[in-house]
Amino acid sequence: MAQRNNKYDRQLRIWGEHGQTALERARVCVLNCGPTGSEALKNLVLGGIGSFTIVDASEVSVSDLGNNYLVDWESMGQSKAKSVCALLQELNESVVAKFVEESPEALLKSNPTFFAQFTLVIATQMTETHLLKLEEICRQHNVMLVIARSYGLAGLVRISVREHVIIESKPDNRVEDLRLHIPWPELQSYVDEFDIDTPDNNIHKHIPFAILLIKIAEDWKKAHGGKLPANVRLFKEAITARRRVVEEEDNYTEALKSAYIMLFPPGISSQLRAVLEDKAAEVEASSSDFWIMVAALKQFMANEGQGEPPLDGAIPDMHSFTDYYIKLQKIYQARAEADVTAVEGYVARILKRIGRDSSPIPRSTIKLFCKNSRNLRVLRCKMLSDEYSSRSGSELQRLLAAEESRFFFEQFLCSHPALYILLRAVDHFAATYNRFPGAFDGEIEEDVSRLKSLAVGLLNDMGGGGASLPEDVVSEVCRFGASEIHCVASIVGGIASQECIKLLTRQFTPIQGTLIYNAMSATSLVLNV
Repeated sequence: MAQRNNKYDRQLRIWGEHGQTALERARVCVLNCGPTGSEALKNLVLGGIGSFTIVDASEVSVSDLGNNYLVDWESMGQSKAKSVCALLQELNESVVAKFVEESPEALLKSNPTFFAQFTLVIATQMTETHLLKLEEICRQHNVMLVIARSYGLAGLVRISVREHVIIESKPDNRVEDLRLHIPWPELQSYVDEFDIDTPDNNIHKHIPFAILLIKIAEDWKKAHGGKLPANVRLFKEAITARRRVVEEEDNYTEALKSAYIMLFPPGISSQLRAVLEDKAAEVEASSSDFWIMVAALKQFMANEGQGEPPLDGAIPDMHSFTDYYIKLQKIYQARAEADVTAVEGYVARILKRIGRDSSPIPRSTIKLFCKNSRNLRVLRCKMLSDEYSSRSGSELQRLLAAEESRFFFEQFLCSHPALYILLRAVDHFAATYNRFPGAFDGEIEEDVSRLKSLAVGLLNDMGGGGASLPEDVVSEVCRFGASEIHCVASIVGGIASQECIKLLTRQFTPIQGTLIYNAMSATSLVLNV
């Protein structure tokens, strides 16, 4: 265990022991092991997934030596899947490595149930027709699907899952939940022990800022008919008025920085409200543990929580005497534990009602849920078939116009919506001409005309009548010749592996939509169409 913890020390600090355990239980399948697939899988192998299987029928060629460092001269003419598998195994011997020397397209047709054994499938460099079939199979067997593609100086990443629930979304803009506006009895009792007008200056400058905010707010309400200050400026003036020695009282500096907490408590986010109002929260025997805990959360908020989710129990660092801070910390932790116990009780009653009381949800799981209850997320991805048949052309047309006005280089620096349309159009081109545009130098001009016609037709089918694509943009995509350049593949593969880790650990929020990477401008954009 110690050796394992040393091995994964940095990532354990990000997603914790339970996140690492989830990775080690994951079974990942990668379709095609060119540079995009190899880069994505390399990151997952280093991260410590349980096992992986590569599906690829091709052999190592000279072109592979220039864009994939997981093959070498010694593997020329041999199975690419076997060569990549062997070198990846050297990166992390604790990961089980397998390969299948068959094309993903053939495997989809001959043995579609093959994919049911995996936790997650990464489909790289696959065309629209085969992706539609693969997604249907993955949805049927509840397998997560990540699509990644590098095409010249462009790339895309897309996720497809039926439902993905996230307890630890870990938002960047997390707000401290101190409940200073509604202190519970134990906290209020502790606050009442303090006299912020004490003549002892040493005590005065070591009162925790949370206590200061409550006390000063109480004094304000006494003087103003029970009302809080109308704005933060007035409240800050009240805090400043109680300050004595500016240079020494860091606790008052902290109080001023956090004054908004008293007037603007976190409240219930739109994302949490959407989870609480989701139809899946009306639980039955087949409901997942997540939705049972959501149902329990609703009952808690309607009763003990008084409209608020459970307290997470964490408090920020404060300039204070150690014993003051520790006692305050214990009060918050005790309240958090009491909230967990209350939610646990609701969970037990719900399980009994739906006939599942023989399989209780562990308290540790409920505790993690309660700690992160303010930031719950649920992701349901639109199916590719729905996206491809949607009438979203007018939105793409609007985005095209908006993005083209932003670019200050030459026009061939394609906008993200243009790349999205063209990356779909090249698949239509391949289906029509049995090759990708730009595959033969002598037919570039003809291919530009053909690709533009297909792209405009695609836009019209999506309801974007009247939209057009600049000739330079289409010409540039034809010039790509469906090449898989390593510098682009490494970024696309890196993004794909990051999204895989989010899905496998159920931490952080995955992208929702299609991420388009534009290497010409070194930018990316997520499109929801």
